[in-house]
Amino acid sequence: MIGWLIIACEIGFWIFVAAGLVTRYILKRQRLSTILLILTPVVDCILLIATVIDLKNGAVASTVHGIAAIYIGVSVAYGHTMIKWADQQFAFHFANGERPAKKKKYGKELAKRERVGWYRHLAAWCIGSLCLGGIILYINDTAQTFVLLGTLRLWSLILLIDFIISFSYTVFPKKEKNSYT
Repeated sequence: MIGWLIIACEIGFWIFVAAGLVTRYILKRQRLSTILLILTPVVDCILLIATVIDLKNGAVASTVHGIAAIYIGVSVAYGHTMIKWADQQFAFHFANGERPAKKKKYGKELAKRERVGWYRHLAAWCIGSLCLGGIILYINDTAQTFVLLGTLRLWSLILLIDFIISFSYTVFPKKEKNSYT
């Protein structure tokens, strides 16, 4: 059930984003648009509450329960950036907005973008880890929540690998194609 709820929450997130952007640019209702976009975190709260209720009712934690916490961390850490990107794309395609600037795929700009991306990943990890830790403490049954610790260990390893890759662009900057420097 939680797996389907994660999918429904992801769909709900994008429905609120799309509704907010349509309301802003097509219907020209700025206040309603802002309200719809602010409601996107409500989807995360629903998922967190459902996950805790499922575990409190005796379900043994599975990887899906861990993914729910990861989803919440990623949604909070990256949500604003995803909405901003969608806003720029929508404004360009439907409201005669400016074409979004192309990002350089080399040099210091890429290195900085990769570092910022890792910092967002770290923020997502912190939020998701707090959710996982809170659930583990609240349920207070090691046998029931053991899988959540495994999820946290795996995500920590992924965060470390992401760190190595992201910061490698700072140490070894990618050069522009056809660049002889």
